[in-house]
Amino acid sequence: MKAKKFDTDFNSGKNISGSLDLSKIRRPNQEQRRVNVDFPTWMIDSLDKEATRLGVTRQSIIKVWLAERLESAAQ
Repeated sequence: MKAKKFDTDFNSGKNISGSLDLSKIRRPNQEQRRVNVDFPTWMIDSLDKEATRLGVTRQSIIKVWLAERLESAAQ
């Protein structure tokens, strides 16, 4: 498919997903790497309590809080 037809189809609201090769798609700076962190028991208990209150996993709350802290530190 030529770029002009792709743009036309996209702009008219047609489904263009069949024209895309998503097999090697990547999100810049979103690749994940595993890290291990040791927390004191009291901290894990507090994280679990807050995660339960919010209805999310411990991992999710850690990621959100770290992201918020890093964003505020960058400003």
